[in-house]
Amino acid sequence: MTGVVTEPPGVSPAAELEPRLAEHRRELTGYCYRMLGSSFDAEDAVQETMVRAWRSLDRLQGAGALRSWLYRIATNVCLDALDGRKRRALPVDLSGGEPSAPVVASLAGVLPDGAWIQPALDRQVLPTGADPAELAVQRESVKLAFVAALQHLPPKQRAVLILRDVLRWRADEVAGLLETSVAAANSALQRARATLAAHRPAADAPTPVVAADQTELLARYLDAFERYDVEALVELLHEDAVMDMPPYAMWLRGSADIATWYVGPGHGCRGSHVVPLEMNGNPAFAQWRPSGPGGSFEPWAVHALEFRDGLVVRTTAFLGPQLFELFGLPRNPEPAGR
Repeated sequence: MTGVVTEPPGVSPAAELEPRLAEHRRELTGYCYRMLGSSFDAEDAVQETMVRAWRSLDRLQGAGALRSWLYRIATNVCLDALDGRKRRALPVDLSGGEPSAPVVASLAGVLPDGAWIQPALDRQVLPTGADPAELAVQRESVKLAFVAALQHLPPKQRAVLILRDVLRWRADEVAGLLETSVAAANSALQRARATLAAHRPAADAPTPVVAADQTELLARYLDAFERYDVEALVELLHEDAVMDMPPYAMWLRGSADIATWYVGPGHGCRGSHVVPLEMNGNPAFAQWRPSGPGGSFEPWAVHALEFRDGLVVRTTAFLGPQLFELFGLPRNPEPAGR
């Protein structure tokens, strides 16, 4: 009968399947984010995965196969999206390796749209209820440098490495998903590991982090930033700290140049409102500048921070109100006590 959908054998009714699909949304978003290097593209890919899943319910054989079936669809969506696309990277990798000079002219160049790695909130891409060891692996695998290194891999090798080394799938499961042999899947994994090792700096290897120390350092950094106390900010920076700010091509190295930038091109950040976030496996914060009518706050940037040895070693400010909408952040906040 035209227009009637017949439920396939072993599959829950559609009304029961929808919440089960939703249960996998976060992990699928994390997978697609690692594949695509963009939180926007990951959201689109997961939405397309769900649409394709509904359209092909008759191919699902048994309720227990739902997760692997969704990953198969998501992988195909990502492979389609990556076909012919240039890899995303961090600004430091897009500028020929040389910091911006002079600092006062650092905002002269703009990167082409889609060139840089975009951030992702932890709550959108990391699992809940995972054991600490698994969560540590997952957190490392969404850090900006790791996601950027993944983009050097051919798409299928990227999928194999994420599925095997991050999500801990068995070789036969990956081979089945990609419709290839176990030997071919293992070969792809070895090539992917070698390429990843060549493009991932040793400094980005996992390091022990004390949560309380991170929280205290973030609080000090945000206090200095909100007061726009440049001297206090510089005291929290490693002398070789790196700062970049996509979509601008600029990147700076060294606390002295970063301080010069704060009081020069960055002076418009004075008086900003900030809120802490957890993003890409590291502490982060959202920033609203007082640039609206009557000095009202407007969305400006989300900042990813990396700490080492009690200091900030990297800060990346991603500009644009679109991220605020994606992350569920208010457009025009009214801070208490203002």
